[in-house]
Amino acid sequence: MIAGALQSWLISPMSMAIGNRRAAAALLIIAGLYQLSPLKNACLGRCRSPAQFLSRHYRPGAFGALRLGLLHGAYCVGCCWLLMALLFVGGVMNLIWIAGLTLVVAAEKLLPGGRWLAAIAGIAMILWGAALMIG
Repeated sequence: MIAGALQSWLISPMSMAIGNRRAAAALLIIAGLYQLSPLKNACLGRCRSPAQFLSRHYRPGAFGALRLGLLHGAYCVGCCWLLMALLFVGGVMNLIWIAGLTLVVAAEKLLPGGRWLAAIAGIAMILWGAALMIG
């Protein structure tokens, strides 16, 4: 009984979205702050130029390939993990929300002004989260 009430308070079973406005606002603010952090910027820098990363960190053999994959994967997760967590703000089952987040991730990594876009997105997330928290 308590677990069901907690689940419906935190995550809506139908949309797979955070059911509590303040929790969603907090996640938006945290994600926005992370977008502005030096760690995000460092990870984004490594993900933006995979050819340079591969040539710098390449080692021969199976162990070298495993090491390279784990290292590159860690940078990519470091770059996008909080954006992926935002799926729970708009709803994991919301295709428009998923497409929007996908476009943000792709634009950050592929466009020449990707770092600026990450910062603008971070500011927008903070403002959106603050508006949710207040309203």
